[in-house]
Amino acid sequence: MRRIFDTGNAAICEGAIFAGCRVFAGYPITPATEIAENMARRLPEEDGFYLQAEDEIAALHICNGASLGGLKAMTATSGPGYILFADAFGWALSSEIPVVIINSQRVGPVSGITGAPGQGEFYLSRYLAHGGNYETIVLAPASVQEAFLLTVRAFYLSERFRTPVTILADQMVTDGWETLELPESEEEAQNMDLQRWERKVHPGPDFYPPTDAIDIPPVVLGHNTGGACSDWTPTLQGHDTEDFELHHKHAWRLIHKILSHRELIDDAEEWEVEDAEIILVAYGTPSRVVKSAVQEGRAKGLRIGGIRLISLWPFQDRLFKRKASYLVVELNWDGQLVKEVQRAARGSAVHFWGRCGELPSVKELLATAEQIKEGKTLSRDAWKTERW
Repeated sequence: MRRIFDTGNAAICEGAIFAGCRVFAGYPITPATEIAENMARRLPEEDGFYLQAEDEIAALHICNGASLGGLKAMTATSGPGYILFADAFGWALSSEIPVVIINSQRVGPVSGITGAPGQGEFYLSRYLAHGGNYETIVLAPASVQEAFLLTVRAFYLSERFRTPVTILADQMVTDGWETLELPESEEEAQNMDLQRWERKVHPGPDFYPPTDAIDIPPVVLGHNTGGACSDWTPTLQGHDTEDFELHHKHAWRLIHKILSHRELIDDAEEWEVEDAEIILVAYGTPSRVVKSAVQEGRAKGLRIGGIRLISLWPFQDRLFKRKASYLVVELNWDGQLVKEVQRAARGSAVHFWGRCGELPSVKELLATAEQIKEGKTLSRDAWKTERW
């Protein structure tokens, strides 16, 4: 095992290369620029290709094209670039193209503050493409090591489900420096539970059956397969159609190939939830503070628990069925994850603790938990009052 000290950005690059990524296209943007810089250096060493696109739209379209050519591909950006992916993301969804997308979130709205972490694209990662009628897979690392592990997993899921997979990180993960362990043998990779799915070629000319089946190879053009690719609703042969019955089958497949195989996707950590009166909920870097708050709260006799979401979408409603009060912790002011928890935890009290750019302290979270326990209205100072 090779141990190094590096950033989450570097870990993502090593994870992508380990998973078989051989094409990266991107456009510089803080705090994801180092991913492009690392891939520009590393990919030529692996007989891969680095391309700097003229903008984010072109970058993801290049990755889609590379994937259609048979190569695993990845791009990376932050919020202002992520929203520009909408058209190319829709192409990848509808044409069922495997591709991995990294979004290192920073404070918004729009350009916000380039050097401060945020969590403002929770819903955008679910609804990035127009038109609806699809599901998405989104993973959220909370450390440098996990940035490596989840990047490998993102490629694995992308290939099996024939879909784009987003890694929704935050700036503290991608820019943070921590110990990173990298496998140097297949045995070490297996011990780390790293799974890879080699690219195969759809034989064509037929497209995909109207079922929820996975593990069907994606269309790869240029291999004399006769496969077709278009972002229009396809016939069973992959040609454009205006037939509503065929659209129903296409949309059903896009949704249920993911929902019917959630056991491959759903992932979370739970801490001390069985008897908890108050459960803290978070993803990404804030979850590390939540874990510490649970440990310290328990030491003080507070019946407190925690949930860390590792896979964000499809949303894991099953985690929020306990009769407890929930406190959702996010790096934003508008409250996004909290709304999904409120929906899933119907009948339970759900509260929000949000702030831009700065993590909460353990002291702040425990003080808020005490307020909830005592039935007090949650408030901080003036404009910091809980409102969402």
